Amino acid sequence: MIFLFGPLWSGKRAVAMELLRCDEAALAARCVCDAQELARENADLEELTDRLSTFDAVIATEVGGGVVPLDRAEREARERAGRLSCLLAARADTVVRVFCGIPIVLKGELP
Repeated sequence: MIFLFGPLWSGKRAVAMELLRCDEAALAARCVCDAQELARENADLEELTDRLSTFDAVIATEVGGGVVPLDRAEREARERAGRLSCLLAARADTVVRVFCGIPIVLKGELP
């Protein structure tokens, strides 16, 4: 599994399509986008990681690099998203940070 992460609108989907050699329609079947949102709703992050690891790629938007929300639920959602990203990165064969459309490999090798 390839885990891609980075800021909003940084080109993560375009890089995923390039790495998986697929178009937008095929990407929807082979990749989970916005994984950080799934962490908000899931109580068992280990089980969620198991499910997500079956896809060819998982994309998450970085959270926690900005202003800390006043709302407790929002802070907890960000923490869960960060913990999910750590679990996915540990499980992934390849971890790629995408910034300005440029893939930066942190773990493994690009296919």
